[in-house]
Amino acid sequence: MAEPRSPVSASVPHKLMVLPTPEGSTLEMDPLEYTLRKRLPRKLPKRRNDVYVNMKTDLKAQLARCQKLLDAHREICIHGLGLAINRAINIALQLQTSSQGGALQLAANTSTVELIDDLEPDDLDEAGEPLTRTRNNSAIHIRVFHPNA
Repeated sequence: MAEPRSPVSASVPHKLMVLPTPEGSTLEMDPLEYTLRKRLPRKLPKRRNDVYVNMKTDLKAQLARCQKLLDAHREICIHGLGLAINRAINIALQLQTSSQGGALQLAANTSTVELIDDLEPDDLDEAGEPLTRTRNNSAIHIRVFHPNA
């Protein structure tokens, strides 16, 4: 019989995070004293034919929405960020496969998006002020369109 596991925090020492400050110096912080809040990414201009794919919405619902938009427009643009890149590619390829005789073409572009996270102290009395950090994430933009006849 296996022994019960002890909590990870008790057996594994945690490391201090080193964050750069706007002044150019660095700041050491204990990640257990802060709560990470991820901000929404700055989005491209929202047009009627833009679809922003995420991992929370059902795949079939996102696919149906894209198909409905394609019925109304000659082209749509599918955007995926981070983990949703694979889903955006999957949706675009499914749309192309289901089109009659390969009537749809795809044009994909990749980019890097800068994201901002807020680090809020758990205990306002002991910890310092809220911090922010920036990080980069991959993105894909797939143009799905009917070629000119």
